[in-house]
Amino acid sequence: MIAHHVRVPDDPLIARLVGVHKRFAGGPPVLAGVDLDFRRGETTVVLGPSGAGKSVTLKHIVGLVKPDAGEVYFDGTRIDTLSERRLNRVRTRLGFLFQLGALFDSMTVAENLAFPLREHTDARAGERSARVEEALALVDMAGAGPKMPAELSGGQQKRIALARAIILRPTLILYDEPTTGLDPARADGINDLIIKLQRELEVSSIVVTHDLASATRVGDRVVVLLDGLVAADGSMDEIRASTNPAVRGFLAGRYGDQDAAMAAATEDRDGRET
Repeated sequence: MIAHHVRVPDDPLIARLVGVHKRFAGGPPVLAGVDLDFRRGETTVVLGPSGAGKSVTLKHIVGLVKPDAGEVYFDGTRIDTLSERRLNRVRTRLGFLFQLGALFDSMTVAENLAFPLREHTDARAGERSARVEEALALVDMAGAGPKMPAELSGGQQKRIALARAIILRPTLILYDEPTTGLDPARADGINDLIIKLQRELEVSSIVVTHDLASATRVGDRVVVLLDGLVAADGSMDEIRASTNPAVRGFLAGRYGDQDAAMAAATEDRDGRET
C-alpha cells in the first residue's frame, strides 16, 4: 500500500480509489466499494446512468467529498486524510470543469480566468494577463477577455470555464458532463478541445459523461459504473462487446430506469450529483 502523503516517484497512476464507499443522508450507497485506477497520460471516460456515482467519483478525487470508507490518492499522495490547507495545495494541480461552468456572472471573462492566479500564485498583473490570453487562445476564444459571461453562448461559456480550469497548468483535468446542454456541433467542439488539451498540455484527463458519442471520441479507456461499482473497464470497443447484461442494457438505454430515477432524485435533493 502507498504510504500516506508520500509522493511515489514515476508512479504510473495519476489517481486511485481504493475500496471507496459513499452514501448520502441515509440513502442507498452511491459508491459501494469502488476500486479504480486512473493511468497517467490517458483520457479515462466514466460512463453510467444518473445516480451511478460518476460525479461523486470526481468529487472524491478533488476532495470536495470524503469517503465513508476507503482511500483516495492523487499523484501518489493519499488525499482523503489531508487537512483543508494541504488539500488546497493539491487542488491547484487539478483542473475541474463543472457541469454548468460555474463562471462568476459579475466578472468579465478575463477576471474569471485571472481569479485563480490571484488566489493561488504570486504572478504580477502583466504575467496574469499573458496567461489569461494564452488560456483563451488554447480554447479558441482569443479576444473574449472583456466580455461578460451573459454575452456568450452555452458552448462559449463551456470554453471559458475550461480555460479557467487550465489556467494553473494542472496535472489532471476533471470534466463533469462537458457536453451536457450543447447541440451536436458545439458538443463536437468541446470533444475536440479535450483531445487538443490532452495533446498540447500533456495532461491526464477524467471525463464523466452519459454521452456515448463523446466517450467514443475522446476516451483512451472507458469505465462503466453501475450500482456503485465498476461494471466494465476497457476500450469503447471492448465495452460495446461486453457480455454483462447490465452493461449491454445501459448501452441500449434500458438500464434500471426506475432505480436510476429514484437514485437521481435522492441525489438531486441533496445537491450531490446530476
